[in-house]
Amino acid sequence: MEVILREDVGTLGRRGDVVKVAQGYGRNYLLPRGLAMVVTEANKAMIARERKAHDARLSKEKVECESLAARIGGLRFVAPRKVGENDMLYGSVTSGDIAEFLKGKGIEIDKRKVLLDEPIKQLGDREVKIKLHPEVTATVKVLVSKEG
Repeated sequence: MEVILREDVGTLGRRGDVVKVAQGYGRNYLLPRGLAMVVTEANKAMIARERKAHDARLSKEKVECESLAARIGGLRFVAPRKVGENDMLYGSVTSGDIAEFLKGKGIEIDKRKVLLDEPIKQLGDREVKIKLHPEVTATVKVLVSKEG
């Protein structure tokens, strides 16, 4: 079954791509959720128009995200934490903590956009990446220090 993707779908493809999928996957998952539509000439024309508008919107968002990335790049988050024996932290610094810090600086970021594999559990400097746009990634400096 051939379908046109209306949204980016993980490993399958990007918006506007014509892909071949199994009958059941297309009929039971992609089509009912509005993630794809059946390939016809009318649908191809409609997707081409939507893709042009979507690309224009993405390029505008990219410019905004690049300026936001420059703002974030100049920030440094100092996270004082309680420390036990051998400089081991009680707790950790999470992506939620970094998102809250940015919110305090007037930058609204979803904590899921903070690319932190696992919470920071050691003292020291780190650079943490934040995915603002598919093509734009910002970096914020995080310093975990002893409290008090």
